[in-house]
Amino acid sequence: MTLVLRPTDRPAEPNTVLPVLPAGTDPLLQHEYEAQPPSGPGVTRCLSHPRELALRGIPVMCTACRARRDWLLINHGRNVWVCCRCSNQWLEPEISRADFDALIAIPDGTTYPTLGHGLTALGFDGAFAGTYLD
Repeated sequence: MTLVLRPTDRPAEPNTVLPVLPAGTDPLLQHEYEAQPPSGPGVTRCLSHPRELALRGIPVMCTACRARRDWLLINHGRNVWVCCRCSNQWLEPEISRADFDALIAIPDGTTYPTLGHGLTALGFDGAFAGTYLD
């Protein structure tokens, strides 16, 4: 599965298919399975980054609204995208998956059914364009 985000495009909705346990499975095991966070190479992870972000000493700025902080970093596979509150997003080759992993101190574990649902729930769908949420 490939997830491609382009500036000002709406994010592609990843097709998340969870394996189905056979009928007659113990309900406690089923509940335990459903409660585990998704993992693996097809998982998309997001991280809120409220502070300014500098790459090689150069501050990151949104090309659409000129924002300088309050980012959402989106990791899928080896790629990391930066998303602004105005919903502008771009692939950032300067941020590696290792850099993304280093920024995650304690993941909150919130899971959304699709990337679009997550962007809306976190306020990065354009509804808060021009606003910093601290």
